[in-house]
Amino acid sequence: MVKLTLEIAKRLLEIGEQKGRQMGLSCDIAIVDDGANLIAFHRMDNARIAGIEISQNKAWTSVAMQMPTANLAQSALPGGPTFGINTTNQGKLVILGGGIPLVSEDKIVGGIGVSGGTSAQDIEVAAAVVYAFESMQKMHGAGRYHY
Repeated sequence: MVKLTLEIAKRLLEIGEQKGRQMGLSCDIAIVDDGANLIAFHRMDNARIAGIEISQNKAWTSVAMQMPTANLAQSALPGGPTFGINTTNQGKLVILGGGIPLVSEDKIVGGIGVSGGTSAQDIEVAAAVVYAFESMQKMHGAGRYHY
């Protein structure tokens, strides 16, 4: 299983920034570990200040809830089974898309959170990072990944 290190997190931030730039976005991007603790954060030029906390909370939520944040959006609507869930955990739980767990050998090893565009755009940037993380593992073999 891959341990999410600072070096890996920094590479993932680069990939997220590159994807955001390709899409014409200025993003806040956060990477957390398996305990949902911040490892690395990047704020692109002109990214919204509000996005700093939003991106970090999306990453935190993806690990804490063990699912992409977008999965919570539908069930958190009024009348939904988890309506009001976003008011828990001192308001830290985010139901907007853009937070996705990072998985190695079927275990959550961290999470990515992106804020800078619409939920769909944030998901697209985060998904590019997840894809890159999965590719890194395949290329280097899970458990043997080193920079």
